[in-house]
Amino acid sequence: MTSSVSFRITRTAEDLAQTITALSQRLVKLEQRQEALELQMRQQQKDLNAVPNEEISTLEGVEALLRETRELLDSTAPITEPEMAEDSSQHDSWGQEAETEASCDVA
Repeated sequence: MTSSVSFRITRTAEDLAQTITALSQRLVKLEQRQEALELQMRQQQKDLNAVPNEEISTLEGVEALLRETRELLDSTAPITEPEMAEDSSQHDSWGQEAETEASCDVA
């Protein structure tokens, strides 16, 4: 009877050892798979956040065009109403001087 109990204990211990080995191997595989998935996820996030060089150069070109357009608009800004009034009064006074000189020449 002792031999059968001893056999069962040995057999149970062997089964437990095999089960633990199998579980350990599965755990290692799962950890490796998790690491691979995390690496893949990080790479995808990096790819999503990265802007291709071609797109960056295109955007820089657009930015330069916008800057040039703003500079052109600023340099050719329309004359405001007060400036227009000053200009027209100067033109009127010049016209009056020319008329006065012409009338003096006639007299």
